[in-house]
Amino acid sequence: MLLILYLAAIIIANIITAALAPLQVGPFLIPYGSWLIGVTLVLRDIIQRKYGRKTAYLAITTALVLSAVSSKLLGDTLTITLASAISFLISESADTEIYTRLKGSFLRKVFASGIVSSFLDSVVFILIGLSPLISGILTWDFVPNAVLGQFAVKSLMQVLGISILFMIKNHWEVTVNEKQGN
Repeated sequence: MLLILYLAAIIIANIITAALAPLQVGPFLIPYGSWLIGVTLVLRDIIQRKYGRKTAYLAITTALVLSAVSSKLLGDTLTITLASAISFLISESADTEIYTRLKGSFLRKVFASGIVSSFLDSVVFILIGLSPLISGILTWDFVPNAVLGQFAVKSLMQVLGISILFMIKNHWEVTVNEKQGN
């Protein structure tokens, strides 16, 4: 079920990004799919915790193929499709490796790995897919705001996901303690 949620979130992120113009909040440009990408990083960490690193990489590979195919089918340019695939591969791999190597609680590992990978995903996608470096969709003046907007939303969604996981964990512990006390 986790794998299906993970893959569905990635495909839905592609669909809503292709269907809707980016949200402009002040100087920041935020594709609507960014709201789901933060969630996918948390889901990927849960998959790794539950099934292991090898399965996490299998999920990443499957998601990469589905993401690239859905992006192309939705009419994205080759540059956008490649930027999406490259940024996805880099950010998800970084997330996996940071999560694997960090010590500490599950929530700490999810937060730290997610913040780094969100930043990488935002920077790599904007530079390859939107900046004057290749496509020129954005001018260099807009690049920092596009990166910051995406990074902020992805980070916010990760914090929300971690908060929900924390509440579930606490609820579970209280329930177990109550049952043990009866």
